[in-house]
Amino acid sequence: METQPRYLGLDVGNRRIGVAVSDELGLTAQPVLTLERKRSSREDMRSLARLARRFSVAGIVVGNPVHLSGDQSPQAAKTQAFAAALGELTGLPIHLWDERLTTHEAHQILYEAGHARQQHRKVVDQVAATLILQSFLESGTRD
Repeated sequence: METQPRYLGLDVGNRRIGVAVSDELGLTAQPVLTLERKRSSREDMRSLARLARRFSVAGIVVGNPVHLSGDQSPQAAKTQAFAAALGELTGLPIHLWDERLTTHEAHQILYEAGHARQQHRKVVDQVAATLILQSFLESGTRD
């Protein structure tokens, strides 16, 4: 099987950014880490750019937090501005991906796996990033 371009998946929040990466075959998304946000989003972007280089990714998939109705949310505007700046910094294509319900779904998966609610905060962003990236991979959307 030939290797596929790898992607970084991000669940961007105000306090944390969940990070996932696709495998070499382009079939599955795996959680990587949760980045605690710094005061400067420039610093956050540099950390993400380093990860993108480390995994030699071809693009970055960013969860786009629109309202359930599909309307723009204030958080979506912030996320889109962050994603655009990250694209400029890394020179990589950015894919905004509908992430409605992924955080809820991530909590559900952790709950069903027997994790206590208090422990969710540490990993829920990674799980959400993994779900966002997995959904992107399964859609067959590529650069």
